[in-house]
This record gives sequence, structure tokens and C-alpha cells, in this order.
Amino acid sequence: MALTPVKLGYSLFTLVDPARGHEVDYNRWYERDHRYSGCMVGPGWFTGSRWVATKALKDLRFPETGPVATKTENGSYLATYWVHEPDAEIADAWAQKQVGELYAAGRGFAEREHVHTAQYLPDSTVSAQDHGVPLELAHDHHYGGLVTVMIEPAEGVDRAAALEAIDNGPAEKLVGKGAVDLISSWRMKPWPSDHSVPMKMGNDGGTSDRILQMLFLEESPVDCWQQIIDYAADIAASGAGTVTFASPFIPTVVGTDKYTDELW
Repeated sequence: MALTPVKLGYSLFTLVDPARGHEVDYNRWYERDHRYSGCMVGPGWFTGSRWVATKALKDLRFPETGPVATKTENGSYLATYWVHEPDAEIADAWAQKQVGELYAAGRGFAEREHVHTAQYLPDSTVSAQDHGVPLELAHDHHYGGLVTVMIEPAEGVDRAAALEAIDNGPAEKLVGKGAVDLISSWRMKPWPSDHSVPMKMGNDGGTSDRILQMLFLEESPVDCWQQIIDYAADIAASGAGTVTFASPFIPTVVGTDKYTDELW
């Protein structure tokens, strides 16, 4: 029997803030209900992770404002999910219907605000190892840290050319330093034409040519943050584009309220 590898179709990237004073309730609602009822029980939703940016981590973000987070303090919890490519259309249709039904049943959570929630299609990966962790398995590898980077291609530079220049230059240089294990790049996936959900999805993240990168690390990003600063500078120096958002995250401790008192 021929084996068919799992193929990543798209990612849901959702960066959210609980309303102040509702941090614990939000954390418990998301972990104990919404993560599963709104995503993981659906067809095609095969893996995901939840990350947090404490105040100490937010203080490392740059630049101070941009199309993802209006202020560096915005966006405390990040959930990232992978959807199986053959089931992408079914997953889209299910998610839209499911969210509406959950809210109608009183299983939403009003005391939260989406900072940036969007769908993204995979573009490329740069790995520190010849036979490293495949992107499809990144969540189940349980990395110790994540850095999200949003890049706008430079004026007059084709997006594909910008991505190729970044992958073959600054990205290769970064993974060669040892802290970042896997760099994945993503392009915007427009919402379906009939997309309708009972909440605002937050900021647009930039132009339709933007490049989202998720950088997976074995350890916390704090100790290697200078490498991320240098990476952004290398991207700018290459002429490929400009970093409009760079943020470190660490995994939440599932089943606990850890970090809920460290967001602000």
C-alpha cells in the first residue's frame, strides 16, 4: 500500500487579547471549550498550538506600531492551527457554520478582542537541519518558543523574488546561528466570499503581498532576541523588504492559568 504523507493546506493564525479583568475566564474558555469545539473537532483540523506573549515578551517586540498590532502591548494569546490540504474547503465551510452555531448557543466569549486573525497558505520552509522537523509536524514537536515576523516586500520588488531573496540570504544565515530550528513563510489566504462570523477579525496585517513567517525554536526566544533584531536588519539590508511586526511567544501550559497574571 502506498503511503500518502499528510499535506498542510493552510493555517489559521489568531492573535487575541482578553479584556482586562477577564484573563483567567478567557483562558479557561478557550482551552476547555473553544480550541476544540471551534477548531480541533472539525474535519481537516489536524494539529495546533497555543502561545502566549507576557508583558516581558511584548516589551521585546518591534516596531512600536504596524499593521498587525497597533501597539506592542496588543496581542497576548496566539493560536496557530494546521488544516489538511485535501480537506481545506470542507474545513472552511465547517468552521464558519460551527462558530455561528456556538455563538447562537451562548458559547462565545464577548470579553476579548481579535488583534489579527487570518488564514495563511504555506510558501516555503528553511530548516537548520538537512532532515529536520517537517512543517506538518511542528506543533507536535512541542517547540519551546515561536517568533512571528511579518514582512512587507520592498516597493517595486515582486513578492516571489522577495521571498526567494530572504530564504537564500537572511533566513539561511539565521538558522545557521543555531537558535532558530525552522522558518516557515506564508501568504495571505483571502476569506471566502461568504465569510461571516460574529466578531471582528482585527487588523488586516498589511498588504495582500505580505509575508508571514513563523520561526520555531527549541528554547525561549528571549536569549536569542538579538538574532531576531539582526535578522530584521539583514532583511532590510538585502533590499527584499521591511519587517512590520516581530514578536516572541512561548507555549501556554495547557490546563493551567499560568501567565494570565503576566500579560500587562
